[in-house]
Amino acid sequence: MKAQGTTSVEKLLSISSEPLGPRPTSLTALFESCTLGPELFCMLEQKNGFYAFESALHVFPIASPNCMSLEEWNAPSLWRDGYQDLAGGLLFFSEDVFQDQFCLSSAGVLRFRSETGGTSFCADSIEKWAAAILQDYSRQTRWALASEWQRAHGPLPVGKRLMPKTPFFLGGEYSIDNLWVGDSVEGMRFKGDLAVQTRDVPDGASVRLVVGKPPIKQ
Repeated sequence: MKAQGTTSVEKLLSISSEPLGPRPTSLTALFESCTLGPELFCMLEQKNGFYAFESALHVFPIASPNCMSLEEWNAPSLWRDGYQDLAGGLLFFSEDVFQDQFCLSSAGVLRFRSETGGTSFCADSIEKWAAAILQDYSRQTRWALASEWQRAHGPLPVGKRLMPKTPFFLGGEYSIDNLWVGDSVEGMRFKGDLAVQTRDVPDGASVRLVVGKPPIKQ
């Protein structure tokens, strides 16, 4: 499918799924503390949540009767409390297939590494975020491996993401043999626990993890 539109946001929306929720009618309080909140709302006003690149990219809707909403995803008690202060001050609005999150901060759009809780700068606007996705969607969304896995096992169900059997940051391979599909909420809770346990461990150091309840396999 060829992307259509003038702006990068329009082009991204043109190749994405049907909206995941009804069109929002007003700016919600969730966006008020974010400089880029109005820009995110503008995108979601055009298409309220969607999947793209064979579900490798997932953008949460503001509200939806059928799937996780942006407000529910950002509730402290759902999973983000598990990251403690690592998730503070961030509004999570999208994720790649391995649950690295795209989020709004005072600095712009950041990538939040789900296994470690670390962040890196992505863009200073939603338009530039969309441009970055379109320019290098395979790396930004992990599309290539997601596509390979789905050719072997079938489409990812709504609310599910691919999980590594051995975490990537602990040397797990980026291969379909190291992947299984699990519940997105349980996946983030599990990764939050790993991130907090290893946050002060130097690179290359040996670690001994205390593993709690793993994500639910599907």
